[in-house]
Amino acid sequence: MRHPTDGTLRRLLDEPAGVADTDRAHVAGCRVCLTGLAAVEADASFASGALDFVVPTDVDAGWLRLLAAGEPTLTSSEADAGLRRLVAGGESSPASASEADAGLQRLVASGEPSPASASEADAGLRRLVAAGGRGRAGRWRGLLSRPVVAVAGVAVLLTGASAAAAGDWLQIFRTEQIAPVTAPEADLITMPELDAFGELVPVEPIDIHAVADAAAASQATGLAVPVVRELPKGVNGPPTYQVGARASALFTFSAAKTAQTAAAAGVTLPPPPPGLDGSKFRLVAGPGLVAMWSQGRPVPAMIVARAVAPTAYTSSGVPFETARDYLLPVLPSNVAAQLRGFSGDGTTLPLFTSLEHMKSSATDVGGVPATLLSSRDSTMSAVVWLDNGIVTAVAGSLSADEVLAVARGLGSR
Repeated sequence: MRHPTDGTLRRLLDEPAGVADTDRAHVAGCRVCLTGLAAVEADASFASGALDFVVPTDVDAGWLRLLAAGEPTLTSSEADAGLRRLVAGGESSPASASEADAGLQRLVASGEPSPASASEADAGLRRLVAAGGRGRAGRWRGLLSRPVVAVAGVAVLLTGASAAAAGDWLQIFRTEQIAPVTAPEADLITMPELDAFGELVPVEPIDIHAVADAAAASQATGLAVPVVRELPKGVNGPPTYQVGARASALFTFSAAKTAQTAAAAGVTLPPPPPGLDGSKFRLVAGPGLVAMWSQGRPVPAMIVARAVAPTAYTSSGVPFETARDYLLPVLPSNVAAQLRGFSGDGTTLPLFTSLEHMKSSATDVGGVPATLLSSRDSTMSAVVWLDNGIVTAVAGSLSADEVLAVARGLGSR
């Protein structure tokens, strides 16, 4: 029998009940297809990784755990009964703890412990299917899950400066445009975490929680909630909502720690410019909200997210160009070259994407410049744009045309 297509394997993740019984039975007993299923899941993880700057991690056990993951590999024990029952039965979650067992954990390279109850099995499977591996992507995943996410962290330290008074602090970064930074997966994985350059202390920790409806989401965040006027094919029912309060952190630059990070990367830095060592930066992002259409699937079919764009301030008077130029040599050369090409006015927010798994292009939403992201296997797409300091994104297991149609048709309440 022929092997099911990648599209069919993708549907097994999103909507297993919609896959023909013959295909489910074949996949459940075929090592090649089980390997392909793991690979399709890993590809999906890269597609969503680019969106995590909009909505912090752990908002949803399905979509928002899809961070850049290492490719899983199979051993002889990994095509076990738990996965076979899941695939053959067309269920989106197992009915008992045994169905989220160690074999399935190894299949998706999650490293998470087996769940101890039926409810934990459901949540565990969602994490397993959505999480991908942790080994090779640990540092990049860690960067994205910090109290101030990547775009308000290392990205802010590398994109220049402006000057606007804010009490005793000077605003030295404000988001006015978004630009993709495309690099090989290996380079993104080696990007240092922000605390590799100093001390990062949360001031307003990330607080993510569910709310009842759009009105509650708007009240909690002060943002206009996007309204989808027409759902694309395959996306049904009302959304659920998650909100996040404003988050902020204080970063103190350390020349000694930066020198250690540089040495580990094989780079020798000169002494830091006067005033840089010990300088403090206040990083702020949010609030934000996300609407998710999942209908009980492990991975939501579509999300629409909106958040206040990141800003950064300093009380030390050190220009951001100084910090940027000092830190760029520590980064992979191809990433550094792209960031160096940004203007020095501190208004461009980098959007990191994996060269192997994503492609990006310029577009517009209602006349506003936007960035369109599509996975190279055509299973997922997203569009991200910035308007008056507010970042909005539409993403899902959709085509590029579908996410653009949703984005361009959004209303608000």
